Amino acid sequence: MQGAPFTKQPGIQSPCLLHLLIKGGWARYTRPKKEMKKNSFAKVTTIILSLLLVLGIAACATTGSSDNPADTASKKIVVGVNPVPHADILDNAVKAVLAEAGWELEVVVFQDYVLPNTSLEAGELDANYFQTLGYMNVQNQDSGLHLAAVAGVHIEPMGIYSQKYTKLDQLPDGAEIGIPNDPENLERGLNLLVQKGLLTSLGGYGTDPNVTAESLSNDKTANPHGYKITTLEAASLPLSLPDLDAATINGNYALGADLPSTYPALDIEEFDEETSVRRTNFIVVTQGNENTEKTKALVEAIKSDAVKQYIEDHYKGSVIPSFIDPQ
Repeated sequence: MQGAPFTKQPGIQSPCLLHLLIKGGWARYTRPKKEMKKNSFAKVTTIILSLLLVLGIAACATTGSSDNPADTASKKIVVGVNPVPHADILDNAVKAVLAEAGWELEVVVFQDYVLPNTSLEAGELDANYFQTLGYMNVQNQDSGLHLAAVAGVHIEPMGIYSQKYTKLDQLPDGAEIGIPNDPENLERGLNLLVQKGLLTSLGGYGTDPNVTAESLSNDKTANPHGYKITTLEAASLPLSLPDLDAATINGNYALGADLPSTYPALDIEEFDEETSVRRTNFIVVTQGNENTEKTKALVEAIKSDAVKQYIEDHYKGSVIPSFIDPQ
């Protein structure tokens, strides 16, 4: 966090030379106790005291000015983010809400997941906004950080996208559906297909080591429509979408390919309480700063109706509000 601005203590006056000269009298500083033997020395002394007087007047004029830089800095909130959608949400929605309340928001964009936390720990940021609770907790444990989540903001749900169809029920039997090939998102993609009724179950996947996502293509019980399940790297799915009938794509990759604007999701993940907490991106501060004026102002702004409306209107389901408290 930034250092607190200096404030004068009640009853303590600034050591202003002008005040001292007025109280003590100019003569006290210019009248020598003994007669000077050389006029040149007296002239030098007079010049020095005159310069000090000018500087003292300038210092006194500055004291109490409303343009104090420290006062300005105290109304600035510096937040570290990743580019999409975090920076977009802060720049295009939160900043205006904070400005109405008299706060200035500075958004610092990071391209990785490490520096936003180490910069916050070092006091270079007031908060950051890019991570889930699980990631934050691992960083606290493994890297010795002291971070605390204060407010949930959004979830980037996985969606089912297609360039060929506009509704799920238009998918023909035998349609090829791409899903991510990394273990966590592969299971997430299969669960999404089950959730939306494209698969009836996961069959033996997860319990039988011989059952793979691709082998579900031939499981007539779990996959009565005979969809061909194809696993690809998550980041490549948007590029492969023209060659597929549909694909389950993570929200960040869908946003990066501008799919919400060009080919909106046919449907998106639904979340229960447990998965909502696990998938939510939170505002994070350093421990001990959970209830500062800055933190409260940021949380109030980011949970506003204006921000919620922006997320819903702008991202069209690829990002959804999740204004939950950390647990």
